[in-house]
Amino acid sequence: MAWKPREIMKELEKNIKEVGKERPEVQAFLEFTGKLMAPRTLDLKTKELICVAVATYIKCKYCIVTHVYNALKAGATEDEVMEAAFVATEFGGGPAISHCVTLVNETIKEFAHEFEN
Repeated sequence: MAWKPREIMKELEKNIKEVGKERPEVQAFLEFTGKLMAPRTLDLKTKELICVAVATYIKCKYCIVTHVYNALKAGATEDEVMEAAFVATEFGGGPAISHCVTLVNETIKEFAHEFEN
């Protein structure tokens, strides 16, 4: 299966807007997430790398694409993103490895050039 990270991200954004018009819970969740991800003791890059690992562990394609993109945007290197994803394999085993070598890898390839330092 060939993943298309940019299309996955666009699908999620479209549906968040669509459902968010009818369901105030969506906006409340987005506001909560914004506050949660604000830098405090942990900076945004670190928080996004944690999210990459968790997203890989739970095998959520929308979460993987969103948080790989956000981690790269926050200044994470391709190696940092992949290492964070591989940490998930400590708990997620084969399914987590499968997502590391497919969707995480393809999302890095799709977006990394947009955030090169």
